[in-house]
Amino acid sequence: MEERTYTCTVCGENLLPSETFEFDEEYYCEDCLDEVTAICDHCGSRVPEEETVCDSNYTLCRECYNDHYSHCEDCGRIIANEDCYYMDDYEEFPYCYSCYQHNQRYRGIHDYSYKPDPIFHGSGNRFFGVELEVDSGGYLDDNARQVLEIANEDHEENLYIKHDGSLDEGFELVSHPMTLEYHKNYMPWQDIMKRLVGLGYRSHKTTTCGLHCHVNRSAFGDTIDQQEDAIGRVLYFVEQHWNEILRISRRTEGQMQRWAARYGAKGNPKDMMEDVKSGSPSRYRCVNIQNYSTIEFRMFRGTLKYNTFIATLQLVNEICNVAVFMSDEEIQGMSWQDFVNRLDDEEHRELITFLKERNLYKREAE
Repeated sequence: MEERTYTCTVCGENLLPSETFEFDEEYYCEDCLDEVTAICDHCGSRVPEEETVCDSNYTLCRECYNDHYSHCEDCGRIIANEDCYYMDDYEEFPYCYSCYQHNQRYRGIHDYSYKPDPIFHGSGNRFFGVELEVDSGGYLDDNARQVLEIANEDHEENLYIKHDGSLDEGFELVSHPMTLEYHKNYMPWQDIMKRLVGLGYRSHKTTTCGLHCHVNRSAFGDTIDQQEDAIGRVLYFVEQHWNEILRISRRTEGQMQRWAARYGAKGNPKDMMEDVKSGSPSRYRCVNIQNYSTIEFRMFRGTLKYNTFIATLQLVNEICNVAVFMSDEEIQGMSWQDFVNRLDDEEHRELITFLKERNLYKREAE
């Protein structure tokens, strides 16, 4: 009995049963079947080629694509829905991770929730992440880009800018973590502030703006116990010298109470730390300890005056120094004059100038 043969629908070749593939009631040779159909990478079904959605990574039937995938708005790659990224919470256009990262980097104002992986600048173990709020110049992406062109010159990622709902017509500048030396000698803060003023922004001369400084917890010790002991000394120092801190902050008592409230005095740094830890958590404190990897000094009013800005960082740095290198007893016995006597004329030139302007600096023999 003669074996039945089949004819390929595409090329017309006669086929033995072992060479024949049936699809959608038609017969094909293997080569033609692969040419006119495809296997969906998601569900495994074979579908006509013209009914697929594909790129260099995926071949999908339309049903699977519609239910589980999208195209990147920029590069056009197919991406699974769970791997889509969006510029803002209300953004409808999806991006692959690579395009999302690229667009975020060159974007002007990011959403408030934007938080990139930190890039550490400078050599040392103590880093300062600055948040500087500016207002009154407009919530304008183009203005933000002008500032970023100065800050991130030569593609160095120093700064990004975010939306802040507490501001009326402005935004928040956020630095990546930097050593004090890097902030002073390598970060173009003077040029940034000059451009902001030229664009009509204000910081000190508003009721909305603050200058916050984050310091990494690891700078206070190698263990959690060491860190908490030193942070307790920070809290104690701020409370003991609250009157001086208030004058330095350039805020009123009412503004402090709203944005950076004091904790209240305790007998020693350990008691201070325990009381703060057991109290009601809030980030709106003079020194916010709610963050996992940093503590945040929130007392200071915003500024676009370079000397005031650097003086503020130098002050925070010196508070950290006494907290790390002095004992509880030494901190308890330290007067404001003792603190001022520690300052070096050259190293702390900006801070000394700032303190003199506020009648908080008078050098005495130790």
